[in-house]
Amino acid sequence: MACAAFGPGETDDNASANRAGMRCHWLASTWPGGEKHKVSPFLISTGVVGLAEIGDKTQLLALVLAARFKKPVPIVLGILVATLVNHGFAGALGEWLSTAISPAIMKWAIVASFIGMAIWILIPDKVDDEDATTKRQLGVFATTVLTFFIAEMGDKTQIATVMLAARYQDFFGVVAGTTLGMMLANVPAVLVGHKFAGRLPTRAVHTVAAIIFAVLGIVTLMQ
Repeated sequence: MACAAFGPGETDDNASANRAGMRCHWLASTWPGGEKHKVSPFLISTGVVGLAEIGDKTQLLALVLAARFKKPVPIVLGILVATLVNHGFAGALGEWLSTAISPAIMKWAIVASFIGMAIWILIPDKVDDEDATTKRQLGVFATTVLTFFIAEMGDKTQIATVMLAARYQDFFGVVAGTTLGMMLANVPAVLVGHKFAGRLPTRAVHTVAAIIFAVLGIVTLMQ
């Protein structure tokens, strides 16, 4: 089918022209090399956030959680839920939140989350009976959701989600892409942490992680 161009005074049949224009627009949006608005935001968001997440504090958190709890499935599910919720808010309300909440309040919230994480990592697990296994399983999921949601607040991947959503105006494409990027970076960390958890000096890992989170809190406070 040819895509005809109609100039002024050349539209003998406006209805046919409109239908042809609609068909040509559909072909351009689906044919390889045509409009890529629906594809590019997803791919770009996946790549940008996936690279930004390498070596990030949330990737370290994934490794620590896997080494501590040794239950990769609820940890991976917790990361997925936390990322969807956090990046969903970032894509839809990020710009509004950045103007509604003062930088000082956001700064103190981030500092408190870092210090709180440092203290929490040093607290040992307590399993009193066999029934606690199920409770601990639920606790691993809930703890992962909470800690990842807090750790992502003000993080560069959350900020990237806000900017990408504003740039492309494609909420679902951007959020799906940033979520996939997070999972591509963090799931391997969970699997590695789970596989080698028995060989890792757990107390040393927790101590180092606590120090890193405390330093991040202090650095944030000094900025």
